[in-house]
Amino acid sequence: MPDVKEFVKRAASPPGALAAEAAGLAWLAEAGGAAVCAVREVREDALVLERVQEVPATAAAAEDFGRDLATTHAAGADRFGAPPPGVVGDAWIASLPLPMTHDPEPWGTFYAQRRLEPYLRAARERGAVDAAGAAVVERVCARLADGDEGLVAGADRPARLHGDLWSGNVLWSPSGAVLIDCAAHGGHPETDLAMLELFGLPHLERALDAYVEAAGTTDGRRERVPLHQLHPLLVHAALFGGGYGARAVRAAERALAL
Repeated sequence: MPDVKEFVKRAASPPGALAAEAAGLAWLAEAGGAAVCAVREVREDALVLERVQEVPATAAAAEDFGRDLATTHAAGADRFGAPPPGVVGDAWIASLPLPMTHDPEPWGTFYAQRRLEPYLRAARERGAVDAAGAAVVERVCARLADGDEGLVAGADRPARLHGDLWSGNVLWSPSGAVLIDCAAHGGHPETDLAMLELFGLPHLERALDAYVEAAGTTDGRRERVPLHQLHPLLVHAALFGGGYGARAVRAAERALAL
């Protein structure tokens, strides 16, 4: 059989979504940290990527990934909500708009207004979150907007985030982890880490320990994991309904305990 070296991603994506993804991959690659899948061509209806030869993950590869992700985050961004260079306006996460910012704003305000509230509205419209559950999430948003120290800890400067860092977007090649399908932007570094914990990763604890050794974290990171998982849970509630809405409300309740 021929050696296929390309993967063509064709999706019913909103206009500009594939170009934004390609720009995000390039921005992450510029950090010199975690490896990303090389983009060979951007078309209106497709993204041509270098095919990754997948192998089983190893503990050593997971540790390398943790250290490399710390380097990617440390490359930073101009502001919370900054898109990759070349992306004008909002980006996308799956088929949903991913709001970006044009002016600097505190992380708590950014996370509440651009990462929680839009997806809470969408989840409510879908019927995945009821009025009582929405009120719990809204209490979290109010505390974030007020700059509550228990919630906004660690948001000293914007990190360069992958933005959709679940295990399916981390491929394992003979040379280590390779990232795909990003929703890159400037954000809180704990957000990427919390998403890894939400959906699992081979040798997760080894990767997290290596990250912490390389980058350090602010006290209380483990306790803030539900807060940072609230965004992807609301996205999933808006897209798929089911039990994701209830999980989002439980995460919000845990965040309110901080």
